Amino acid sequence: MEQNNNGRKPIMPNNNKVPKFNPYWIYGLIAMAIIFISTMNIGNGPQDISYGDFEKELLASDDIEKIVVIRNELKAEITLKEGTVDKHKSLFVLDRTPSTVGPHFSVNIPSIDSFETSRKSVEEKTGKQILVFYEQRSGLSEFIWPLWPLLLMFGLYYFLFRKMSGGSSGGGGGIFSVGKSRAQVVDKNNSVNVSFKDVAGLDGAKEELVEIVEFLRNPKKYTDLGGKIPKGALLVGPPGTGKTLLAKAVAGEADVPFFSMSGSDFVEMFVGVGASRVRDLFKKAKEKSPCIIFIDEIDAIGRARGKNGGFSSNEERENTLNQLLTEMDGFGTNSGVIILAATNRVDILDRALLRAGRFDRQISVDLPDLHEREAIFDVHLRPLKLIANFDKSFLAKQTPGFSGADIANVCNEAALTAARKNKQAIDKQDFLDAIDRIVGGLEKKNKIITNDERRAIAFHEAGHASISWLLRYAHPLVKVTIVPRGRALGAAWYLPEERQITTREQLLDEMCSTLGGRAAEEVVFGKISTGALNDLEKVTRQAQAMVVYYGMSNKLPNVSYYDSTGHSDMSFSRPYSESRAQVIDSEVSAMIEEQYARAKQILIEHAEEHKKLAELLLEREVIFADDLEAIYGKRPWDNRGDILAAEASEAKAEEIAPNTTEEPAESASEEA
Repeated sequence: MEQNNNGRKPIMPNNNKVPKFNPYWIYGLIAMAIIFISTMNIGNGPQDISYGDFEKELLASDDIEKIVVIRNELKAEITLKEGTVDKHKSLFVLDRTPSTVGPHFSVNIPSIDSFETSRKSVEEKTGKQILVFYEQRSGLSEFIWPLWPLLLMFGLYYFLFRKMSGGSSGGGGGIFSVGKSRAQVVDKNNSVNVSFKDVAGLDGAKEELVEIVEFLRNPKKYTDLGGKIPKGALLVGPPGTGKTLLAKAVAGEADVPFFSMSGSDFVEMFVGVGASRVRDLFKKAKEKSPCIIFIDEIDAIGRARGKNGGFSSNEERENTLNQLLTEMDGFGTNSGVIILAATNRVDILDRALLRAGRFDRQISVDLPDLHEREAIFDVHLRPLKLIANFDKSFLAKQTPGFSGADIANVCNEAALTAARKNKQAIDKQDFLDAIDRIVGGLEKKNKIITNDERRAIAFHEAGHASISWLLRYAHPLVKVTIVPRGRALGAAWYLPEERQITTREQLLDEMCSTLGGRAAEEVVFGKISTGALNDLEKVTRQAQAMVVYYGMSNKLPNVSYYDSTGHSDMSFSRPYSESRAQVIDSEVSAMIEEQYARAKQILIEHAEEHKKLAELLLEREVIFADDLEAIYGKRPWDNRGDILAAEASEAKAEEIAPNTTEEPAESASEEA
């Protein structure tokens, strides 16, 4: 027999597997038996006939063996002599089969007296006595048959009752087990095939989680020195950075039971259900300690009390949080139970939840840097079929600001793009097209645009490109296109510098570059359009942050109204006066107008180069970094321009389509 790559024999399907016994089969068999017996009784029972036919056809004949009169029902059952049934076959309906032993006929009699009168009259005429028996009948069938609908309703009720209560197997999910925990348990019988090797980057976060797993595997190593096992760790970071993946890796690496549950699973419409589920979860965890409890999106129940959007202090969510706080570090002990949680909204969590003794550690899971993106790409490129000598290093450079989930999406989109083009392997251009599509959206070359609109878009995008190339701290532009993508009529892509802090000069240069499109419209055409909506929104938000948060304005230096605690979310008043609000508005407007005037001045000074760039954009629809370098020259303060120009030249040398060149992660200008 052949073996697979792991050296194991292939598991053959078992076609002779015997199904598990279900007690409901007995109920079904009993019901079928009752229905069958009832059907048999109906098919072979006595034939109902009228009293007139009884007197004319049967009573007057000498074929009656006996008559049984049921007094309490005023009914008579007639049994014929053997061999005489065929003589009276006309009284049976066509599809009726006569009983072999009788009774054969049944008749409703007007009264006992009238029946006796008719019988005696026939006996006098024939001179033969008719055998008659009288009885009172109260059989089981007569008692059960009127109760059949009630019994059926009771059976249905019993069946539904067992389902609602969770069934005989003890499973949760019924209405009577609504307070039970819905956590998924991962143990030796139900393992997760994810380990820390599958988590690229995030070395710091993995180091702390590996230590927690080691705590559970070898606690004596730490307790001998007087240390205590940490009670909880909170994974904090933006969406898509791998918080849940890290939890899966912990479940795969740890040799202890792992309870996984979402924060929203505690929330229910019934009062007290959330707290009950918290109690049940920790009860099960204590029974299997040492173990790990993972609560994903804990902000669903961990929001700071008093800020839940309602005005009742006795809200169900707060009761759930109170119970969680008590279970994590209350009067009782949870020895051997470690709580992991994940959230991307740590600022709104309750302070009591974040204190030491509940979540002893906050593990930051940030967006990956250049080296971490390379490692993440290595993981997601493993299952892909790439061309020979594929250069992986450029992918991380082209995706600044991408999360792990974004990188996985890029790899998948590149595979789909290659398959769409009927390629046998994925090449570099497929990844560039995938990044284009994710950042800017799908190309819409068939979108109807007039020549005037197309010209306005070209000068608008050329304004962005010119100013970003001429300003020192603006992000160098890599690609500009006037091909519509998504909802944008044109877009400009930059390669932003990965920095941890940003200076005032850098923010102002970026703001001036963003306003370059609107400034170009006014300088060239003497009028403005709605195409700069996205630009204006960005610079307004950026200017407000500089004035209100960063303290970078002239009239309000070193003043910040940013609340990192999140307590101002439900506040009905601003943290500054009306006069201060007017100063903030004036400073924001002055800052934007200053950079707008600066952008116009730059475009006026370089009007010839700006026009040449716009005409080139109209001709090609897409321009690259080397096109800007050919018109404006090299950027003396930044060697990244040389790198981008070399990459663009390489793309053209390979005869890549002009609208599918390498592009960075951020689209800083999109026209509405």
